[in-house]
Parts: sequence; C-alpha cells; structure tokens
Amino acid sequence: MTSSERVPALMAKELSKRYGALQACDQVSLTVQPGEIHALIGPNGAGKSTLINVLSGAVRADSGSLSINGRTVTRASLQQRVAAGLSRSYQVTNIFQTSSVFENLLLAVQARQGGHFSFLRARTRDRALREAAQALAQECSIEASLWALPAGTLPHGEQRKLEFALAWAAGPSVLLLDEPMAGMGPDETLRLIELIESLRGRAAMLLVEHDMQAVFRLADRISVLVSGRIIATGTPLEIRENKTVRQAYLGDEGAEC
Repeated sequence: MTSSERVPALMAKELSKRYGALQACDQVSLTVQPGEIHALIGPNGAGKSTLINVLSGAVRADSGSLSINGRTVTRASLQQRVAAGLSRSYQVTNIFQTSSVFENLLLAVQARQGGHFSFLRARTRDRALREAAQALAQECSIEASLWALPAGTLPHGEQRKLEFALAWAAGPSVLLLDEPMAGMGPDETLRLIELIESLRGRAAMLLVEHDMQAVFRLADRISVLVSGRIIATGTPLEIRENKTVRQAYLGDEGAEC
C-alpha cells in the first residue's frame, strides 16, 4: 500500500452541527494521516471546540460521518471511540486536583489496562502498575520530584503536561489536543512543544491551538476553520502564503510564523 493509499487515522466527512440558528460546524471534511500532526486553527467562534467535541463523541453530529483507522464511529459513544483508539486533552485543565501526580498517572495506566478507579488504593502496591506509571512519567518528562505533590498544586505548565500524559496513557492512535498551550508562558510552551515533538510519528495528533509559533513549528499540515467551514488545508508554507487565510485569520501574524 502506498502512502497515498494509507487508511487515515481519522477521517471526517461533511460533519455538521447546529445550535438553533448557529451553524457551528458546516459540512466539515478533515483527514488526519497516521503519525501526522495536523493543526486546526481559526478565530474565536469559528467552531473549533464544537468540532473537537463532535470528533470525540461528547457531542453528536447532526449529519456527516466519522471513521477512526477505517472503522466507522459516527454513532459511537465517547467510550467506544476511546476503545477504537481516540484520546483527547481539554482546553480547561482536566486532572484529579487533590490526588498526587503519581496517583493521577496510576489512574490513567489502570484505566488503560481495564481497571476500575475504585480499586486504585488496593493496587498502588501493584509493581507492574507502578512501573508502567513511572515509565509514563519519564516518557512525558514529568520529574520524579513532583510525583508526590497534589496535582492541583503544580505550576500551570506542569498541570498541562500532566494532562497530556493522562491522554497519552491510553495509547491512542489518534490524539485530540484542545489548546494545550493555553495560559502558558514562553518557557512552559517550549517544553510542551518539545514533548510533543519527541512523540511525533507515534500517534496521529489533531492540534487545536492559537499559538501560531507552536502551530507552524509542530504541524505537518494545517486546516483553517472560519465560521464553521474549513476554508483551506495545506502545509505550513501553503497556509502561510494563502491570501484567503491571511485575510480571514492570520493577518500580519502570518509574516512572523
């Protein structure tokens, strides 16, 4: 099978979602290839969050179709999409705030192995589980000095990195990243960019992000969503030079990316 014949990791066809008079997603078609980092950008109110929710299964599309690794999941639940290989992070940090960092990692690894959260306390002495959590922490550059701390006390950048680790723990073939750099300073952003780069090729990633420096550094391809419609898809260079995109969204930012 040639690269052009590969089964897409994620393929959306003409997905639409309306809220009353608002057409949040308007016949959106999008393909993410295996191992690709595909960025989704657009102005506030463009429909990016709605699209991520539709793709993840948190919101049901009104029409259109969706497949993950060639498997149709259009009507599948959020949990069924996870089982099919989909995982996601959230725009607002979504971690267990009062549990330690390591307990968060244990929960994520246990969930991947099919365990139930209520049995965590009894399984904290499970050597294999602990080793898997340690490996996850190391893979996602979470320092051992932070493991015993309550997750909610971490600096914002470390909380975002932990959330990324929880999503990565599922071993996804497709990872949806909803503004992972939100609220970060330059140094924190750089560390997360480097983490994502270190995992490049190991899963398809759909990155929704406003930080154009991060987008143009990470993305293999970029799709631009405006008023619920994708107006362009291409390489970073093609998007940077697209006059329609510059007028609709990038403006002067395009010259700096």
